[in-house]
Amino acid sequence: MELSTWLALFAASWAISVSPGAGAVAAMNSGLTHGFKRGYITTLGLILGIMTQLVLVGAGLGAIVASSNIAFEAVKWFGVAYLIWLGISQWRAPLTQARVERGQRRETARQMIVKGWLINAANPKGTVFLLAVVPQFMSLSDPLWLQYVIIGATLAFTDLVVMAGYTALAARIFQYLKSPRHVQFLNRTFGSLFILAGLSLSLFKRAA
Repeated sequence: MELSTWLALFAASWAISVSPGAGAVAAMNSGLTHGFKRGYITTLGLILGIMTQLVLVGAGLGAIVASSNIAFEAVKWFGVAYLIWLGISQWRAPLTQARVERGQRRETARQMIVKGWLINAANPKGTVFLLAVVPQFMSLSDPLWLQYVIIGATLAFTDLVVMAGYTALAARIFQYLKSPRHVQFLNRTFGSLFILAGLSLSLFKRAA
């Protein structure tokens, strides 16, 4: 991959990572619930989800999801159901959930990683997007596997930085939660955002 091509990819990766979506909501919710240091674990799952999407695209399975109406709808509605379930769970969360006392853990690291992974892996919008974007930065005359590694590493780097920002922003709010009313308001806000992300995904249609 030529330097000029990689610089264009690098710029596009920032735009992709900064764009608000279910991943950003998950990162902020995790930062709010656990603080920065522990909440940042969710980002690892989000990146694994992106890498899963990239592997599917590279293996040609992404094209099947994008072109097969049955496969596309199956993945889409699984993602919709999962996001809405997260939203309802957050909306109904106990008032202590968004303010975890030191030493008390409500989610294991594995649960946080799996949650982040599912959010990005079960999103056909990501598959279609990668199918449209990735070929723009690839050269058929160069080893494809190496180009996929470079693209994956670039996307992972920008997402690590951007999601750190989202998590840190929410973690700052974490410090000022003083009353059950504040906690309830934020739980319901993030619950609504997850549900909104699910409803938004439900409206996404496969290109004809």
